[in-house]
Amino acid sequence: MSVKVQHLTKEYGPQKAVNDVSFEAKKGEVLGFLGPNGAGKSTTMKILTCFIPQTAGKAEVCGYDVEKDPLEVRRRIGYLPEHNPLYTDMYVKEYLGFVAKLHKIPKVSKRVAEMIELTGLGKEQHKLISSLSKGYRQRVGLSQAMLHDPEVLILDEPTSGLDPNQLVEIRSVIKHLGEEKTVIFSTHIMQEVQALCDRVLIINKGKIVANDAIGQLQNRIGGEMIVTVEFSQAVNTAKLQQIRNVKRTENLGGNRWHIIADADKDIRGEIFRFAVDNNLILLEMHKEVVSVEDVFAVLTK
Repeated sequence: MSVKVQHLTKEYGPQKAVNDVSFEAKKGEVLGFLGPNGAGKSTTMKILTCFIPQTAGKAEVCGYDVEKDPLEVRRRIGYLPEHNPLYTDMYVKEYLGFVAKLHKIPKVSKRVAEMIELTGLGKEQHKLISSLSKGYRQRVGLSQAMLHDPEVLILDEPTSGLDPNQLVEIRSVIKHLGEEKTVIFSTHIMQEVQALCDRVLIINKGKIVANDAIGQLQNRIGGEMIVTVEFSQAVNTAKLQQIRNVKRTENLGGNRWHIIADADKDIRGEIFRFAVDNNLILLEMHKEVVSVEDVFAVLTK
């Protein structure tokens, strides 16, 4: 595993910011790290990146202990913190060159040019960082995190401040990186989670409350299968209740209905058969899906 966390705890006096957290992240995986403000996300990321020590427990990055081998961990990790710290009196290209030299990267100019192209900073590379918009500052932060080609990327709110076009571009970059690296990123934007994540980790009040693929979490929270249908003509409730495995029905107005069954009973075939047997035309039929927002709300109440 690229990242392995076992019983991690961080205490600030009587408060446990992180409370007995355990999880793993492997190569070729994009792991979404979610939770409300103050849940312990940034604290966990700061421990993994050797910025603060844990109170108890253990964390490893690429087999190196964050407490015993912090320099080896830092060589293998790229980090974009939530509050992106940059030298604002430097030019973009100059800053990236400076960071590349700190990492002792060979062929500095070539690597800087690659990062500028990858993150779309071409038109901004000769500008002072202080003159950039927040979105372009995020791109500079992402570039510096990737300069030394780390095995693990930890990104804290990487798409904060980006406009819709920039979002698409940075999503594409993160998705591409996730094919060959381990990417852990936190966000409050649920569309990001659905677009990018292979798996979701949800933390609340310092504890892990969910660790699974999005689809599995949606099924777990949903509990029922809800199918929205619209028929070509009126159908009464009694007839719909005759469909096999139907628990109940809800009229949505006119000829539109919610037809509800247990989560493990896919009734769409039965509904289609019902329509054929009763000479009805199905104008609409789709399965309602529990949103990531719903999952998040249920698990972090």
